[in-house]
Amino acid sequence: MGLLSSTVSITRYRVEGKIESPVAETAGKCLEKYAITEIDDAVSDKSIGWTSFDSPFSPDFAGSPFLIDPYFVFSLRIDKKTVPPALIKKHCAIETARRLAGTGRKYLARDEKKMLKESVISALTLRIPATPKVYDLIWNYEDCLLWFFSTLKSANDELETLFFESFQIPLISLFPYTTADLVMGLSTAQRDILMGLSATNFTE
Repeated sequence: MGLLSSTVSITRYRVEGKIESPVAETAGKCLEKYAITEIDDAVSDKSIGWTSFDSPFSPDFAGSPFLIDPYFVFSLRIDKKTVPPALIKKHCAIETARRLAGTGRKYLARDEKKMLKESVISALTLRIPATPKVYDLIWNYEDCLLWFFSTLKSANDELETLFFESFQIPLISLFPYTTADLVMGLSTAQRDILMGLSATNFTE
C-alpha cells in the first residue's frame, strides 16, 4: 500500500535526532549505502533496503530526487523468495532417486538427506525470482516526524531496524501513550500514572 493509493494505512513516528548538514547530501549517502540489493540471480532468499519513490525497481538517489523540502520521500523495499514445500519435496525425491541409482544403495543416511535438501533449496532459490513489496514513507526532517505507509508489524520492524542502521537515529512509534508522554510535558508522577493505565474494552 503506497502513498498514492486510494486508501492507506499509516504508522506515525517521532525521529529521535537529526542528521548532519548538509542534510540532503547526508541522507542521499545513507540511502545509497543501504539501497536494496537485487537477489534474482542469488541464493539469498530475502533482501531489504531503500529505493526511490518514483522508480522503486531502479533505485537512484543521485541529485536528491527524494527531497521535497522540508520532506524526504522515499520507499522501503522488501524482496522475498518463497519456495513452495511441494516443489522442494518433488526435487528432493528426484535427486534422491538419482543418487540411489548411481550408488546402488536403497537408502540415504540422515546427514546425506539433510545436505541433499539444503542443496535442492539453494538451487531452487537461485532459479525463483524474488517477490517485491514496496512501502512508501515521508520524513519531515525539520519537525522530526515520519509517516510510514503500512501498519504491518513485520514491515514496521524492518523499517525501524534499517532506519537506525542507515541514519543512526532511532524511531519512536507514536500512539496515544507515547504521544502523551512526548508532547504533554508530564511530571514523573504523571508519567508513572500514564504507564499504569490500561485500555478500556468497549465490547462485551
